Amino acid sequence: MKKIWELYIKHEEIINYLIVGVRTTVVSFIAYVAATRTFLDPNNPVQLQIANIIKWVVGVSFAYVTNRIFVFKSKEENILKEITAFTSSRVLTLFLDMGVMWLLVTKMGINDIIANTISIVLVTVGNYILSKLFVFKKQ
Repeated sequence: MKKIWELYIKHEEIINYLIVGVRTTVVSFIAYVAATRTFLDPNNPVQLQIANIIKWVVGVSFAYVTNRIFVFKSKEENILKEITAFTSSRVLTLFLDMGVMWLLVTKMGINDIIANTISIVLVTVGNYILSKLFVFKKQ
């Protein structure tokens, strides 16, 4: 048990990011599925992107709070500045997400759930890099 704890302490930030990331992914995915299975059609390119934006808003809201508290343990007093940087970085990965979904679903005809899963992996990596380098950077 001591070895596991030492391993956790050594890699705490990345482990916490993965845990929070899984939870954020689940929350975002539920928002996407709820939207596309109730009132939006994922086969309609415009409605697909609307569902992506809904997923994004829900995910970013959840991710900011959990990343600030549990992952990067931010002490930034200027929360507005931090939220702006966080949201801005997530806009970049939103475009990545929308591009992947457009390419895979609209152009290639891949199932939207499979495409969403592929996109989640790419976006998660991008979000960590941007958060680490630009949003929650250590002073």
